[in-house]
Amino acid sequence: MKKKLKTSIAFAKNILVTGAITETSRKVEIEICKQLPKEEGKIIVEFGIGHGNITQEILNTISLSSKLYAFEVNKKFCDYVREHISDDRLIIINDGAENINQYLNKDIDGVVSSIPFSFFSKEKSNNIIKSTHKLMRQNTFFSQVLLTKFNFKKFHEVFEKYHVVSLKGGVTEHVIHCEKLNKAN
Repeated sequence: MKKKLKTSIAFAKNILVTGAITETSRKVEIEICKQLPKEEGKIIVEFGIGHGNITQEILNTISLSSKLYAFEVNKKFCDYVREHISDDRLIIINDGAENINQYLNKDIDGVVSSIPFSFFSKEKSNNIIKSTHKLMRQNTFFSQVLLTKFNFKKFHEVFEKYHVVSLKGGVTEHVIHCEKLNKAN
């Protein structure tokens, strides 16, 4: 209980960065990782690591030869995850998702995101989604957790196919799984 309270305080202090006052539910952790590839040697990206709950689920899901590039703007969250998750597959990048091109120029095999698009400008949101889409391989997924349906349109404008899963609990959380189908984009 003490950990949950500390986490809620840390998230609330950084509401404009986290977009949340609590960690995502266990249901979301499982759902958001369902579209990740399990084959060997894949490149996975995570936007917004928080305290690493989804990060750990990603590492539990992907193969031992895959890599996870995890972007987080909050240095304290980066330090926390470095202290609590020891895994050679995890590469923590203390920077924003909008700068993905500065770190990756290889094909991405899956994206998991919990960043708060609601608090970003339209330009910043579109930049993140479009630049990430360009780096993704054909037939791969960008999965995003959202607390409201207001931001679904941003993904519909870029991705060729998508489906939404609504998870009911104390708060309804939505996971949108967006698939890149066209190799040319």
